Amino acid sequence: MLSSWFRVIRVRFLLASVIAVCLGLAISWSQNQTIDVIDAALTFAGVIALHASVDLLNDYWDFKRRIDTETKRTKFSGGTGVLPEGLLQPSQVYKAGLGFLILGAIIGGYFIFLNGITIAIILAFAVISIYFYSTTIVNSGLGEIFVAIKGTMIVLGTYFVQTSQIVIEPILGGVVLGVLSSMVLFVNSFPDFEADRASGRKTLVIMLGKKRATSALWIFPTIAYGIIIAGVVSHALPILSLFTLLSVPLLIKSGLGLKQSFDDIEKLVPVMASCVSYGRITGTLLVLSFLLKL
Repeated sequence: MLSSWFRVIRVRFLLASVIAVCLGLAISWSQNQTIDVIDAALTFAGVIALHASVDLLNDYWDFKRRIDTETKRTKFSGGTGVLPEGLLQPSQVYKAGLGFLILGAIIGGYFIFLNGITIAIILAFAVISIYFYSTTIVNSGLGEIFVAIKGTMIVLGTYFVQTSQIVIEPILGGVVLGVLSSMVLFVNSFPDFEADRASGRKTLVIMLGKKRATSALWIFPTIAYGIIIAGVVSHALPILSLFTLLSVPLLIKSGLGLKQSFDDIEKLVPVMASCVSYGRITGTLLVLSFLLKL
């Protein structure tokens, strides 16, 4: 039973949010050389709870809409398989999703009490968008945009909790991580193309078409690296942020693999794996650039 819950929460994918929190903390540390450990721990707990909520509710709605029963499941797409296999009941997953959403909101409420309206705005966006992500947001073709904004909000919110300030560094860093997460979502939606389209979803891949979408992939890293380079030139980001360019070979591997295998689910699995690794490695390098800031 416990293994089923870990599976439906998609524990290994929580790392994207963990890296985002780490970036907010790293930026704060690089500027102030101090971290409030309790607030940091609560931030991790709140962000992870909200991330778990969106994954649980997504699994629930994809099952109810028969998306996960009409597509082939892989390690990175097609849902977790927990509900189609009958390992958990849909009502259990839905209630757990709401429970994590409430837990994240309660932790966020504590930070609203401490830090005021800025956290209230971030939390309101998070709660509303998480609840409606798997229905209204995805149906409107806004999934990738939501994920990009989510990444930005996590980094900025983490930084604000520590400093009570809004500055350019966590905004730029957050956009970079958000865009990288959007790229992962984008690539992982290729195998679900037919099932998503049949259910009325409008992912970016569906709107562009698979073949054209393989070229659109390069837009994501172009934005991310463009922000990093502009940030370094303007001294908003540390020069060590250029170390993120070390992951370019993995990006090229992902892009070329997608071009060759976009219509073959089996061959897409290693492409999706390399794309996930690319996003995590690039994000980690960005975090380290602040911790090792010269």
